[in-house]
Amino acid sequence: VQLQASGGGLVQPGGSLRLSCKASGIVFSINAMTWYRQAPGKQRELVAAITSSGTTNYADSVKGRFTISRDNARRTVYLQMNSLNPEDTAVYYCKVYKYPREYWGQGTLVTVSS
Repeated sequence: VQLQASGGGLVQPGGSLRLSCKASGIVFSINAMTWYRQAPGKQRELVAAITSSGTTNYADSVKGRFTISRDNARRTVYLQMNSLNPEDTAVYYCKVYKYPREYWGQGTLVTVSS
């Protein structure tokens, strides 16, 4: 299983970014996909999740600003991030569970700064 995350970068407060995570080695369409993030000096936290049927869930801190989506044909999950603020600065990781373990992407750095 491999997860390839991309799309991070430097953005000004109030700006937007779209992260992508392309999966291989799994039957993508049947797997829930999740985005996490880890800010400097903090624990990794759940950002957003999407089930195989498209049901979504978000951390309170990103509700109304972030949108998770998936394209099963491209085996890719996206995280659209709007109205970014400095507190969103972190390394963002995608994750999938394939029995009997979790698999993580390599992470993509998002820096929100003026």
